[in-house]
Amino acid sequence: MNVRTASADGEAAAAPAHSRPRPFTGRGQEWQLIAIGASTGGTEAIKDVLAGLPEDVPGIVIVQHMPESFTASFAKRLDSLSRVEVIESRGGEHILPGHAYLAPGHSHLLVKKSGNGYVTELSRAAPVNRHRPSVDVLFESVAAHARGNAVGVILTGMGKDGARGLLEMRQAGAWNIGQGQDSCVVYGMPREAALIGAVDEVVPLDQIAGRIIQRLRA
Repeated sequence: MNVRTASADGEAAAAPAHSRPRPFTGRGQEWQLIAIGASTGGTEAIKDVLAGLPEDVPGIVIVQHMPESFTASFAKRLDSLSRVEVIESRGGEHILPGHAYLAPGHSHLLVKKSGNGYVTELSRAAPVNRHRPSVDVLFESVAAHARGNAVGVILTGMGKDGARGLLEMRQAGAWNIGQGQDSCVVYGMPREAALIGAVDEVVPLDQIAGRIIQRLRA
């Protein structure tokens, strides 16, 4: 398994999430995609990642294991704390730069190609890994449609949801980041992904936003 570990002294180091990020101003944002999955401890981890991203970052899709009664308010909280516009997905949205789409607690979130970009899709199919929404379902759809134009991020969480889908993303050409153990509330999902060779680098939480931007600019 070829996995890089970012450190304060290494070339993968990036600015802390709390510093103001400079504009992305990359090319082809409509074809680039950021996919994030999390569970236990993920509400704060996702907040920290989004807080470190500029307002013109490529579109973001997110699955956080959470009951459906809480996802709408969580999306509003993220929206108030970050520079990107965050909404709870209703399905059928065109994925735009500077926007993040959170899976509702009752449905899987998927992405599909549409014209010169992507759209969201919701599914009430059976739970995967006992979860709906499932991180694996999202990541597998990103692997199929965004391929090497995506960056995958797997954050703190219990269990293994997301590991298989993240591996499919890496095999399709995406660059994948796993949250480091020391900054995880539960080092479950990132650990399982690393064990099967699904991550390209392991990064502390406060450096993940910077690494996302570096990879997209590359």
